[in-house]
Amino acid sequence: MPASALWVVAGTVGPMRILHTSDWHLGRTLHGVDLMTHQAAFLDHLVDVVRAGGVDAVLVAGDIYDRAVPPVEAVALLSDAIARLAEHADVVLTPGNHDSAIRLGFGAQLMRPGVHLRTRIADADRPVEIHRPGGSATLLVYALPYLDPDAARTALASPPAPPLARSHEAVMAAAMRRAARDLASRRAAGGAGGAVRAVAMAHAFVVGGAASESERDIRVGGVDGVPAEVLAGPGFDYVALGHLHGPQVVRLPPGPGGPALARYAGSPLAYSFSELHQTKSTVLVDLDTGGVELVPAPVPRRLAEVTGGLAEVLGAAGEPHVADWVRVVVTDAVRPPDLYARVKARFPHALQVTHRPPARAGRTVVAAGPARDPLEVAGEFVEYVTGTAPSDAESAILRAALETATAADRSA
Repeated sequence: MPASALWVVAGTVGPMRILHTSDWHLGRTLHGVDLMTHQAAFLDHLVDVVRAGGVDAVLVAGDIYDRAVPPVEAVALLSDAIARLAEHADVVLTPGNHDSAIRLGFGAQLMRPGVHLRTRIADADRPVEIHRPGGSATLLVYALPYLDPDAARTALASPPAPPLARSHEAVMAAAMRRAARDLASRRAAGGAGGAVRAVAMAHAFVVGGAASESERDIRVGGVDGVPAEVLAGPGFDYVALGHLHGPQVVRLPPGPGGPALARYAGSPLAYSFSELHQTKSTVLVDLDTGGVELVPAPVPRRLAEVTGGLAEVLGAAGEPHVADWVRVVVTDAVRPPDLYARVKARFPHALQVTHRPPARAGRTVVAAGPARDPLEVAGEFVEYVTGTAPSDAESAILRAALETATAADRSA
């Protein structure tokens, strides 16, 4: 059944519904465990939700693959999932910072009807038009690919103006302005007013969002955040975000048309122990009423952490988690013999085994994490080793090395 047929129920027009998802990271592993089977199960679940829920459009907001050159199995899995989803709804996909926009977008013009790959920065103000019966566009999806500042600052500048500032805020603001102008122009020309629904898609770290350990750092020039007000463009009914793996609401300041809904859908599976307490889901949005339903994703195996002395861990404390993917932290003052083997015998799905004795007096280096600037961590390490904080010249060298490594990682 074509997607457009789903709108007609007993001679009436049904509600406009979208399903927002992101950060599939097809091909990713969890501490060496192959997750492809579990990712396939999630995509089966997604097809069932779309089929049963009368969904008009599926929006996939970036990081579809886990790396720029995905394994063949991941490509086949995506191809099959898109084909099945497109039998029931339009599908709009954009690349994230893990994807290669060129590789993901190759052959976009050859895709079957109803499948829309948006990978070009130049298309920021050219929405995907999703039509109801009769031919009029009733849903406009402004699908922005991940905007790397080094590439987008020139592409989004308006000649003869110089390139934009080298920041995520500058390029995202420019792209959103273009989308908002186009939306206003279309509504003015068509006289449809608020009858036309409009959604923006973006892949970015919005300031105030709660990060996890499994998101790749996207700092450029030491800055990675986009202020929430950048997304509060006039006229958008919903902003579908990708990048952060925890499902969450983004609070937008009121715009000229009132506050839009903005959410991160989050990843469908946990990709680090920092996601231990997250409830994975997809976002089902009724654009006519503003209603939001979080549809829980299937859980292949729970994540858990067990901490304590080895006797406690192997005893009652660990009993509820024998079948889980578990991180075991053993706190005995002296490392127990055969620690790894004894833990694995008790927990066959243990992914991390750490000996963490009681803290001793002395200086320590705080571990890196998503909330910490890598340059700051590197500086602390230099000070820990040498006893002196890095000089300005040394800090500049460290920053250049970090940015070179990050750029090489993005282009791999």
